[in-house]
Amino acid sequence: MDEKGYIKFNCHWLKDKPVDTKLIEQLNIWRDKLYSLKLVGAYPNGIGFGNISTRLNGKQFLITGSATGNHQHLTNKHYTRVTSCNFAENTLTCKGPIQASSESLTHAAVYEANREINAVIHIHSKNLWDKLLQVIPTTSPTVEYGTPQMAMEIQRLFKETDLKSKKILVMAGHEEGILSFGKDLEEAGNLILSYFN
Repeated sequence: MDEKGYIKFNCHWLKDKPVDTKLIEQLNIWRDKLYSLKLVGAYPNGIGFGNISTRLNGKQFLITGSATGNHQHLTNKHYTRVTSCNFAENTLTCKGPIQASSESLTHAAVYEANREINAVIHIHSKNLWDKLLQVIPTTSPTVEYGTPQMAMEIQRLFKETDLKSKKILVMAGHEEGILSFGKDLEEAGNLILSYFN
């Protein structure tokens, strides 16, 4: 999506029944916490922000669907499985009851950077963003979210900064945008909370 809420990549959506898995419960524990802290949600204009994902196997992952920020609590109808993506061609394929989040390419880039990463969380917080900008690994201000350039920028940060150990980054070109990751949802979520608190 751009700032008006449009997905920037070419999304090949294979409509399918909801994923029936315990992973949804685990995702919702963290999604509910982040929603209650207003780190995930929707702006007054209705545009949603923030998303959460967990790796399934290989390069596949389960992620919140597009435009789910307006919902206080999500069900398995609000999640979809990303089955493949191609950064060079700016394409992504997802399978489920809803299209994948506009940040799915960014999540994919993190998973591709390190096989030990099994969870990615993207939040919005102006206060935290102001505090952490250029203090922790920070993407170039010219790079927009949800683009192949962001995927390349994340790969650059893994190579040139201490992102692998910090496990959190600021998106300079996406005001309020912060991304954390970890070996599981607990690690990624608790990292966000440690900075937020």
